[in-house]
Amino acid sequence: AISVLYSQKEELRTAACDFWCPAVRLDVKDKEQPTGVQWFPNYSDLRTALEIYGFLLDVPPQGESAIVGDHNRGPPDNIQMWIKFTAACCQGRGKRCIFFSSEAETLLEVVVLLSLDRKLEGFLLLLHETVQSVINYFTDEEWQGACQNVARSLACRNQPRANNFRAAVSHQLLLNCFDKVNNEEGILSCLIAINMVEKECDLFKMYIYLTLTENWLLSTSVLEDKPLMCEMWGVYLRHCTFQISHGDLRPYAAKIRAKATYLLHSKTKKY
Repeated sequence: AISVLYSQKEELRTAACDFWCPAVRLDVKDKEQPTGVQWFPNYSDLRTALEIYGFLLDVPPQGESAIVGDHNRGPPDNIQMWIKFTAACCQGRGKRCIFFSSEAETLLEVVVLLSLDRKLEGFLLLLHETVQSVINYFTDEEWQGACQNVARSLACRNQPRANNFRAAVSHQLLLNCFDKVNNEEGILSCLIAINMVEKECDLFKMYIYLTLTENWLLSTSVLEDKPLMCEMWGVYLRHCTFQISHGDLRPYAAKIRAKATYLLHSKTKKY
């Protein structure tokens, strides 16, 4: 039975995981499919197992662990098998469709929440791989709507964590945009160095940079904690307003100027 995956006995969990994970990845016509396997788990089975752990999916967390239990003991050992098995189920999408799109959205939300749980820090690599597996479960058409639904749901669950998540993603995207930059000041230095007066400057990309920087800096307390960053942020915003004139007809010129002007005005009032 699938329940042995979550057994308290490590040898049973390991044996069950070694059997079931390859089984759900195999094609239904594969000759190497384990003998006698005519039943496969569904979303309800995974959800039931998760609830046994005490995971409170429908209760917005207030900073505590998503796994209910003794906080001094850490997470249940068998939650690791649930994570591995969920990844395996999603990796078998090309062979059999185990979940509806809405169910996969819920699983993605669960795995993201687990990755934010401090009690599960030891499973971060496994959780990251599982997030990728669940994301890849969606078809291109399904992902367009699923991405919005999951993001909206996560944002509604816990605003402080949603802000931290938004800031972290934006920060990483900016780091990827600039080669050889590995710190916060370096990102702002690169942005300040861009000459938007040049006609060849890609203003669409500049608008993306400005939006990402806004999400990164204004979703956390970094500007309050680091005066130099606050000063550099102001310099960058002034560059966006001064280097793009009112008569600049290039696409996104007006949007950049308007956003930068608003942010600069808000910064002046706040700091």
